[in-house]
Amino acid sequence: MSKVKRNFIYNASYQVLKLFTSFITTPYISRVLGANGRGVYSYAYSIAAYFVMFAMLGVNSYGNRSIAMARENAEELNKKFTGIYCFQMGTSAIMIALYIFYTAFLCGDKVIGWLLLGYIISAGLDINWLFAGLEKFNIIVLRNIGVQILTTAAIFLFVRQRTDVYIYTLINVAGIAASQLIMWASLYKYVRFVKVGWREIIAHAKPNIILFIPLMAVSLYTVMDKVMLGMLSSKTEVGLYEACEGICQIPGAFIFALEGVMLPRMSNLWANKDEEQSARYIDLSILFALFSSTAICFGLMSVAREFVPVYYGSGFEKCIILYQWLLPSNIFVAFANIIRVQFLIPRGYDKVYVSSVCLGAAVNIVLNLLLIPQLQSLGAALGTFAAEMTVCMYQCIAVRHKLPIQRYFIQAVPFLASGLVMYWVLTHIDFPFYAIYSIGIKILLGIVLYFGVLLVGTLIFRKYLFYTHE
Repeated sequence: MSKVKRNFIYNASYQVLKLFTSFITTPYISRVLGANGRGVYSYAYSIAAYFVMFAMLGVNSYGNRSIAMARENAEELNKKFTGIYCFQMGTSAIMIALYIFYTAFLCGDKVIGWLLLGYIISAGLDINWLFAGLEKFNIIVLRNIGVQILTTAAIFLFVRQRTDVYIYTLINVAGIAASQLIMWASLYKYVRFVKVGWREIIAHAKPNIILFIPLMAVSLYTVMDKVMLGMLSSKTEVGLYEACEGICQIPGAFIFALEGVMLPRMSNLWANKDEEQSARYIDLSILFALFSSTAICFGLMSVAREFVPVYYGSGFEKCIILYQWLLPSNIFVAFANIIRVQFLIPRGYDKVYVSSVCLGAAVNIVLNLLLIPQLQSLGAALGTFAAEMTVCMYQCIAVRHKLPIQRYFIQAVPFLASGLVMYWVLTHIDFPFYAIYSIGIKILLGIVLYFGVLLVGTLIFRKYLFYTHE
């Protein structure tokens, strides 16, 4: 088995576990804490996430890429790691100090604010980018699986009533901190801290900041939407939106698993000028992204009417319409993710990446300001959909002369057609059964419809789907 396949299996296994634990904890937390309790935690966590973001800047992408390109030279690897980590420690210390000031003087709920300080401190201990760059995904995944299981168990054991939002926060923060500390046990098997000069540390500032700009922009429609909801609407609306996000992340789970594996691999291939293998990986990844995103997105949308009341309980009915806008955005996310992770970042086309997400962020902020006061959480969902579509379209236009974008669009046709046919049929059928039985029947029927239409589409578009490089 190739290293890429093995690492993907590792990452995919963790994503499956993460989805499973989220799937079983979401209805429990929704019922125990309620929409308002979820909203209180989500709002505070979203603000803390910005401090973590500024603490890390672009280290996760930049560090991953830098380590992947230097890993065959031990001396260069040690210098890169030491310089990048020293830079990370400096930015983390600044953010910890600023967060303490925020919590002491500006935070509304100081208890949850102080608990989340542990989350900020954990950013200074984060060395996942090192192991990702070395492609040591077995270490990352085994750590994640252990922490995920313990965190899930703790939630069911200790979160028992609506006032337990602080216990819920503490459990999540403890899980994050533990996951960072565990990685340090294996550090010295692969790298050593060496003496580096001030200039060598500062040299990492510019590329980090360049890669931070898109992360900051993306956060405006992945994190700031909840902050804006809390400011322009209510904590209950934040809770509804946040409850939907857990399920709406399912279509992207396998794409994110692929992202973690492919960024260091594609960076290494580019460093070694292996264009043929790079192109082959991108082709296969596009097909995988189209299949997984369309099948899961349209499938979940098709059963939303029956699924939401069963899964969340009363008070979350608005999630049905939120699904119809949040889920389709995953198709754009999946497509753009392949372009970004396997082409733009490994080859240093940071300007295109930065421009695309900044444009998407601008679209999102404008729509949030216009729509949230009237439509509340639905306005935030519409803003997210428009932002993800904008980012994807911009990146496609920018690389159209470097990648066969037109062929990728043609490849998308049978997948989109399969999903749309499945969605149209299932939403026009009502079964006279209990909701749980209706969901099961619709899932089985949806599988038959999706693969049936896809088979026909595959025959029609065969020459585009099975393209091979000369």
